[in-house]
Order: sequence, then C-alpha cells, then structure tokens
Amino acid sequence: MTTAPSLPDDAPPAALPSLLASWLEAQPEPHILFDRAYRIVAANAAYRGQFAQGAPVVGRSCHAVSHHSAVPCDQAGETCPLARSLHSGQRERVLHLHHTPGGEEYVQIELVPLRGADGEPLYFVEKMEPLRIAQGRSGAPGMIGRSAPFQALLELIARVGPSQASVLLLGESGTGKELAARAVHEASARAARPLVVVDCASLPETLFESELFGHERGAFTGAHAARAGLVEAAHGGTLFLDEVGDIPLTMQVKLLRLLESGTYRRVGQTELRRADIRLVAATHRDLRALVAEGRFREDLYYRLSTFPIRLPALRERVQDIPLLAASLLERVAPGRRLALAPAAQRRLARHPFPGNVRELRNVLERAALLTDGPVVTAQTIERALGFDSPPPAPAAPAPRATLRGIENAALRAALQPGAPTHAATRREQARALGVSPRTLYRRLRALEQEECEKMIAGRA
Repeated sequence: MTTAPSLPDDAPPAALPSLLASWLEAQPEPHILFDRAYRIVAANAAYRGQFAQGAPVVGRSCHAVSHHSAVPCDQAGETCPLARSLHSGQRERVLHLHHTPGGEEYVQIELVPLRGADGEPLYFVEKMEPLRIAQGRSGAPGMIGRSAPFQALLELIARVGPSQASVLLLGESGTGKELAARAVHEASARAARPLVVVDCASLPETLFESELFGHERGAFTGAHAARAGLVEAAHGGTLFLDEVGDIPLTMQVKLLRLLESGTYRRVGQTELRRADIRLVAATHRDLRALVAEGRFREDLYYRLSTFPIRLPALRERVQDIPLLAASLLERVAPGRRLALAPAAQRRLARHPFPGNVRELRNVLERAALLTDGPVVTAQTIERALGFDSPPPAPAAPAPRATLRGIENAALRAALQPGAPTHAATRREQARALGVSPRTLYRRLRALEQEECEKMIAGRA
C-alpha cells in the first residue's frame, strides 16, 4: 500500500481531512478516508467512479456505499477491517464482496489507522484493489463462489500470490486445483509470463526427465534433435506440477536440486542451465503418508509445502452450488438459457458429490441433454444422478422344485389348523389325506428329520 502521509502535529483538526483528501486524489486505486463511526470523510475519483457511480459519498457510511448495507460488515456476515484494526491497533487486510456497476466483485481491502497526538486512531485510510481471479456471481470466468470456505481459500491465494513462495494445493480430485494454480499465477508479478502445466500422473518414468528438463540431440534413441523442456518453457513464469505425488523417486532428487539452486541440466548435456520459475504443486494424495512409506522424499515435501492451501470439497461449500450450477449450465448448454427449478437446487444440495465440481458438471450436462424445456426439474436431476448408481444385483435364481419338496409343502399345508384336511387324530388326518396311517407317520418322520438337518446346518 502507498504510505499514507503522517499527520502534522500542528495541523488543526479541521484541516486534516482536506490535507488527506488531496493525497487520496493522487492515488490510482480506489481510496477512502473515514472516521470511527464509518462515516466517509473523503473519497478519491477512483472510488467514486467504481463504487458510487459518481454519486456523492462524503457523509455516508462506507458499508452503505460499498455493500449497499445498512449495518457494518461484521453485522452482515463479513469481517470488518475497522473493527479488527481497533482491536489489534495495526493495519488490517481483508477480502470483501463489493457492489460495482458490473455486479458484485471481490475486493482486497487494506486499512491503515491514522493516529492523533494522543496515539489514538483518529481516521482510517482504506485502499481497495479488485481481486480478478474470482467472482461472486455466475457466468464469470475464473473461480466462482460466495461461501465462507471459498472466501477463506481466496484470502490465502490473495496473500501468497504476489510472493515468490512455493505453493502446495491439497484437496480431493475435482475441487479445482488447476483453477487455483492459475489464480496464484494471475495474482503474481509473473502473470504476463507463461503458466506451464505438467501432468505428473500421465508422464512415464522413462520420459519424465526429458519432458521436464529437455534433451540434447542423440541423448537417447529417438532424440533426433535438441528439445527444450517444460522448465525452460516456464522461464519467468510459473511451473504447475499437477499430481506431484506421482513423481518417480528417481526424479524427485533432480526436482529438489532445481528448487534449491534454480539450476538443471538437459538430458545428455553437462552444462548447467538456470531457471527463473515460481513453483505451484498440487496433489490429492497424503504426501505425509507417502513420506512415511518411503515413497516421497521428506526434503522435497518440505520444499514444496512452503505455503500449503487446502481446497474445500463441494460438500463443504453447498452454498456455492446454485452459482456453480448456473455457470456450468451456460457452458454445457450454450445458448439455451437453462435454469434450475428450486426443487432441483435442493436435490443437488443434498447430494454428497464425491467427485466434487467435476461430478457436478457431469450431472448438469446429463440433465441438460434430458431437458427439452427451459427449466431443469428435480426429477431430471434425480435421473441424471442415477447414471452413476451401480447396476442392480441380479436376482438369485429360484431353487428348482423337487417331488419331495412339493409333497412336504402339501403335507405342511394340510396339517395347518383350519385346513379342510385338518383333524383331531392322525388316523382321521390319514383318512382325510387318502393315505394309510403308516404312510402318514413315515412322511411325518421324514419331514421332521429334514427340518432338524436344516437347523443344524444353519447353526454351523
């Protein structure tokens, strides 16, 4: 932040706002000066044009202009930099959603307290910079969301982006790690240079070194010409190693040397080359567990995880599903203007989405193909979700009937109380069944023996 001017001890209090207003007007980014009661005392042209559309702002509260809210930020679910500064006594940085002519946009706010002669904060200067890597509305490029876990992720990206620190992105598959890597790159001073993506999981071990560092002509069979590697292509920019947990052990030491010294060698060359890169890595694996198993170098792990960032799963940011769904529908069905029925949104919110945003996109693309009208219904979402359900298990074949089985079933039915053939004595039952008493006794003994055998087999 541009250093705010110090307040002269001999300046009368009434003159201070006008002195600071002149300084604010010279700043290119939106700036405001306000007091402890949130009242704007001065605002520069950049602020008036971006957040007030040229309307007067002096005397109004900062939250009324920037947020269209009647209450301060901390009473509306956001972090208030003024409240934090009064508590800490220091400058504070926060991330907010502000109203602009183009809709709500993420803004980085840096607040500096200006103290009077008694050491107490007298005024506050607030600088605002748009965070263009993410949006709080559907249809916008880049990362999309409004939930608290999403905003916490953005705040970390905004803090580490301008630095040179290595970043390790952690999270389940489908959470958008490549989008986050691009956001880190675009928030850095290297944004005008290349972002080079290396899919570590798809590179065979025999080609990994050549792809990453390049090779000289004749370095191996098939190397008919010298070739630059991906590290060289990323010079001056950012190298993104996706699925870094899949890097072969033999290559991990060479990658560590690159990160430690900034040097590497092409395959088949002895000359050292220098690489000016910023490294961002990502994995869905537990690297600590891989280190414990001896499958990942501990020194490389600590070199990669200078600033680890965990990406929340979609089930942790259910509030963002309507925004994401609207944006994804525009991509999978361009020109159709599809909308989700409220019941369809509620059905999506109940689904755990183990595949995260990638799974959400698949479901919505299926639903779009299954929808003829302009509205995607809950029934269509249910049907689209069912595509991933396992097929029903085949029913067990019914046991084949045998003559003895048929006779036993008939005998049991005949002996049930209330049956036409039921009688008080065995002799009467035998007469009713049309068999001799001896035959009935023999059949009953065989039936009893069969049931005992079944009972013993069930216990075993």
